[in-house]
Amino acid sequence: MSNFEDFRREHRELDELFGRFLAATGAHDTEAAALAIEAFDDRLRRHTAREEETVFSPIEGEKLLQKEPEGDAARHSRELRLEHVQIRELSGMIRRLLSERADLDGAGRLAGNLARRWDAHTEREEREVFGSGA
Repeated sequence: MSNFEDFRREHRELDELFGRFLAATGAHDTEAAALAIEAFDDRLRRHTAREEETVFSPIEGEKLLQKEPEGDAARHSRELRLEHVQIRELSGMIRRLLSERADLDGAGRLAGNLARRWDAHTEREEREVFGSGA
């Protein structure tokens, strides 16, 4: 199995974990939602770190906001890394809302944003980086 197949499989696993969070939120089960987003967030952080180490082009000086001209590969990697940062931030915010405040309503308000970003990112990554094969 190629690394890209591994990453696709991990995307589906993360989809499942996030689905558990959404189901728990819909059922107004704060404890289950907190456990689900914790599992999602932990797995997300391991997954994105592995992608950044093995798939993306290195970024000189690790600058996510580039002002100087750059090649297509460097720009593409920088954009995907920035998407990772945004997704991790949202996931972490939801996790903190639930673990520190048991704020299910606040977590639910952020869930749609995270879902849209995660779906768009994985679709882009699988199409542009991994290729169209399953």
